[in-house]
Amino acid sequence: MRSILVQAGRDPGMTARLDTAMDLARANEGHITLLIDTPVDRYVTTDPYGGTYVAREALEAALKDDDELAKAFAGRLERDDVPFDVAQYELAPIDALASAARLADVIVVSRSSGIAGDLALVSRSPVLALPDHAPLRLPVGTACIAWDGGDEAAHALRAAAPLLSGCKGVHVLTVENDKAQGFPPTDALRYLSRHGIKAELHELSRGDSVEETLAARCAQLGAQLVVMGAYSHSRVREFLFGGVTRFFLDEQAAPPLLLVH
Repeated sequence: MRSILVQAGRDPGMTARLDTAMDLARANEGHITLLIDTPVDRYVTTDPYGGTYVAREALEAALKDDDELAKAFAGRLERDDVPFDVAQYELAPIDALASAARLADVIVVSRSSGIAGDLALVSRSPVLALPDHAPLRLPVGTACIAWDGGDEAAHALRAAAPLLSGCKGVHVLTVENDKAQGFPPTDALRYLSRHGIKAELHELSRGDSVEETLAARCAQLGAQLVVMGAYSHSRVREFLFGGVTRFFLDEQAAPPLLLVH
């Protein structure tokens, strides 16, 4: 993970995102790109007759503020030992990040932004979604991999391999009686072993729900990272009935999540 894209802003989660990105860059001799987005469409209104108006003063003020933010980040990072650049987009956050991430190895966002799940659906890069005040520290001590045998879980496992190297405890969690999709959990263990990563398999009896069963075991193991495929069921189904991805994104006590669709 050498090309690291970070959503930049003034929100409470920025420190955790930047600390995580710095650790990743130092561990992998990587490069950080801080992305600042100023969505122009927020300042455009349309009247009932089809006319379009731009709140020009508000837009110019927002652009000026973000220019100052870019300079502040540049000044902050110039004092560190990690190469970086600051990119500015005039798109909505998800569109801006997805566009900038085409050659990124990982995208670092905060769960509180509310965009991690949608971003994982539209981007080919893995999304590292952090709690506001809990950066991911390297090397990771304990990691849990939610495994349902689906393509999304397999993609997430592949993407997570660089983070799992050197991890003291790697646990593959699968919930019994859940409908198996393609790949048995032993395939996950075999893949990890080929990367020199020893993992332990946990076959869990289902409790009230798959997501609560997984969350309880992650908490019991003291997971510092949870790896999972994003939206193995449809996003509409998860919105209506709940699901693993939505549960973990909404769970305040959940550790950092690596999501891949």
